[in-house]
Amino acid sequence: MREQFLGAAVTRERDYARQYEYLVLTVSKGESVGEARRVLTDHAEYGKWDLVRTRLYLGGGRKYWLRRRVLRVERTA
Repeated sequence: MREQFLGAAVTRERDYARQYEYLVLTVSKGESVGEARRVLTDHAEYGKWDLVRTRLYLGGGRKYWLRRRVLRVERTA
């Protein structure tokens, strides 16, 4: 799934073997660091995402990997 969020590309992936869901946030070189930090804080606070990896590219672009554990719910009735 791919979304646009404040000029940044957001990609969601699911790792079925390890029970984690990943969110990859790509920020272009034109976006400010403060704005990227705000977006990451919103995802972490409201979506319960954890920052796993950060990569800074030579052109100024940034890529952030966030993950959260997938909770399995079993039917009891």
